[in-house]
Amino acid sequence: MVLDDQYAFLSGLVAADFPAGLKVLGDVAAETRTIWAAIGSILDELSLSKNQIVKVEVHLADLDDFDAMDTAYRDFFDGDAYPARTTTESKRLFGDSKVEITCQVRR
Repeated sequence: MVLDDQYAFLSGLVAADFPAGLKVLGDVAAETRTIWAAIGSILDELSLSKNQIVKVEVHLADLDDFDAMDTAYRDFFDGDAYPARTTTESKRLFGDSKVEITCQVRR
């Protein structure tokens, strides 16, 4: 994570980043929810909210998993106000993860 006077930049988080009891690998929706829960915790520590997220980059090991990721992604946000998002396919994510999320948050 990098902070400047206007933004918090959260570098790519994957489900493999978490301790053995918390990591959920292999299920795209579960990985997405786990990553968003971690991002939510980081935002709480910074006294920021998910409504301050302005840009998200999602990397999927397989773009065919878009719908499963998108459903879990949308569940994290309130209503239908979503940040700008780019979704790409990245074949080799850390630790055999299927999802990686990076975001930019206005402070």
